[in-house]
Amino acid sequence: MAIILDGKQVAARIKNDIATRVASLKEQGATVGLGTVLVGEDPGSVKYVEGKHRDCTQVGIASIRRQLPETASTQDVLQVVRELNEDPACTGYIVQLPLPAHIDSNAVIDAIDPAKDADGMHPFNLGELVLHVRGQIATPLPCTPRGVLALLDAYGIDLNGKDVCVLGRGITIGRTIGLMLTRNEVNATVTLCHTGTRNIEEYIRRADVVISAVGKAAFVRADQVKPDAVLVDVGVSRVYDEQAGRMRIAGDIDHAAYEVAGAYSPNPGGVGPMTRAMLLLNVVEQAERMCR
Repeated sequence: MAIILDGKQVAARIKNDIATRVASLKEQGATVGLGTVLVGEDPGSVKYVEGKHRDCTQVGIASIRRQLPETASTQDVLQVVRELNEDPACTGYIVQLPLPAHIDSNAVIDAIDPAKDADGMHPFNLGELVLHVRGQIATPLPCTPRGVLALLDAYGIDLNGKDVCVLGRGITIGRTIGLMLTRNEVNATVTLCHTGTRNIEEYIRRADVVISAVGKAAFVRADQVKPDAVLVDVGVSRVYDEQAGRMRIAGDIDHAAYEVAGAYSPNPGGVGPMTRAMLLLNVVEQAERMCR
């Protein structure tokens, strides 16, 4: 029977540790605050941001909310970013993506203070990740890739020498997780597949680990999966559930593939909670660095 990689359970343990560290920081007089910048009212983004603030309450981190209307301009968003850069109560913050199409997302990300980049997606921090193949990294790490690795590690899944197939080249995970998987301490071999990849099924079928983030429901089928492969489902789609009579979240991996796998992350309940936990961890680690 396949191992279920329960992100909720692992994230709960991580948050307990974070709560202890936050309490210690407060005893030292340190400020620990997480900010969010939300533009518009996209249901998925609103739900995700609300979850982040609930997490903050659970571990004792102060919440700083900034919400702008869908009609906000790039300059409006940049002004909020500058304010959070200068706010001593804000240890780290995120700008919730995707932003409305008329906003220059790259300009907004570039304007974030790299030290306050709770998502670990600023070009400076990604550059540090590229440069440091070995040893510790003293800058924030991308939350979703970090969450995936922490989830696999929690279940004792060793990636050393394993063939990992990453599906999707989005910045949130597809283009960044390879940087972490190929670090010396992980030592995996990575193949990145995308819409230009021919015979993509062949790459999936020979992989020891499949990390899918394409956003297409049931994209990875059981007949494409190597027996006992590890399946990590990062994709999010909204599909109509005829039995329930409403929309629900679906992942990239067909549930039938679970019968073939050696381990799999459910979706929801797998990578999502881990991503949020890593966001909190990035903020706490930055506060700890400031106290040294």
